[in-house]
Formats: sequence, C-alpha cells, structure tokens
Amino acid sequence: MATETPKEVAIRNIWIDNQVLRMVLGICSSLAVTNRLENSLVMGLGVTFATALSSLTVSAMRDYIPQRIRMIIQVLIISFYVIIVNIVLQAFLPDVSRQLGPYVGLIITNCIIMGRMEAYAAKNPPFISMLDGFFAGIGYTIVLIAIALIREVLGFGTIFGNPLPFSFTPWTLMVMPPAAFFIIGTFVWAVNNYRAKKEEEQGTVRSGNLTIQKKEGGAN
Repeated sequence: MATETPKEVAIRNIWIDNQVLRMVLGICSSLAVTNRLENSLVMGLGVTFATALSSLTVSAMRDYIPQRIRMIIQVLIISFYVIIVNIVLQAFLPDVSRQLGPYVGLIITNCIIMGRMEAYAAKNPPFISMLDGFFAGIGYTIVLIAIALIREVLGFGTIFGNPLPFSFTPWTLMVMPPAAFFIIGTFVWAVNNYRAKKEEEQGTVRSGNLTIQKKEGGAN
C-alpha cells in the first residue's frame, strides 16, 4: 500500500471515511456517553490516545506477530493503553470516570481501534499508522462533541455544565439514548447525501468534458 501524506490521512479519517458517519463504527459509545459535552470530550480523547498508540505499536511489531494469533496480541495491546486511560481518569477526573462507568473499559472492544489496526497499521509504517489512528480518533471525537452539544443544550440547558444565558425548558427526550440514535442517523444521512450529490456533480462534469473531447476529436 502506498504511503499517504499526513494531510491525506487527516482528510480521509475526519471527513472522507469518518469512522462514525461513513464506516458506522463506534456507535455504542456514541449513544451512551453523548449526553454531556465533558463526557464526550474525555471519551473521544481516550479513544484517540488508545487508537493512535495501539496502531503505532502494532505497526512496529507487525513483522513479529504470528498471523494466527494476531487478534489476541492486538487486544492485549489495546488493553494496555486503555488501562492507562482508565488509571489517569480515576486519578485526575474521578467524577467523569464515575459518569463514564464501564464505557472506558469498553474502549477495548471499540470497533474503530481494531479496524484501524487490521486495515492500516498491519500494512503500513509506524509513524503514518500512528497518524491514521490519531486522526481516526479525532474524527470520532468531533462527531461525539457535535452530538453532545445538541443533547446537552436541549436536554439540560447547559454547555459544559454551564447554564445557557437565557431561560430554556429542557427536553427530557434528549437526555435518553434514543435521542442520540436519531441525531446520529440524521448526521449519517446528511453527510452521505451531501457526498452522493458531490459525486454526482463530479460525474456529470467528467461526462460533459468527455463529450466535448469527443466532439473536438470528431471535428479534427
């Protein structure tokens, strides 16, 4: 596989192949922790940390990991970095750690991390693999924050726990997981609809250029 530039890796993971909006991965945590912006930010950074360093480690070890046990080794590597995240949260952000509960530990089973290791880190050099994991996590974090912003504002009338500067009657539905499901569905529909229209426009332009070239060729 040809090595991409850091810019290409960033654009692909944040927009073109966003892990939540395009690949539909990491949905469980997206539903569970996005009722608060603080929780979503911490979860996103935790996943970013684990994904980036897990991809770096797997890429560096890819020539030494037996194919038949690679999944076991990958899970052990992910577990190591997730334990670090959990310890740091318990030490420095105990309130957030309690609110996230078991979902920090469940980062180990997050499809995004395993997906990036299998699809990219196992086939590419360490540095670019780390960037791939990092930007995959950033793309995931951006989506979580966007969902949490809507849910916290409408569900609690706050932003990062601070009350809005105007009176507002919270929507109880927004605090519940089904609200996240509908918001994610709307985001996925909007992004894919936009991409489909852009691809259709580009296809029309290419088709038009081909017609012009054929006419010019016929005239000659």
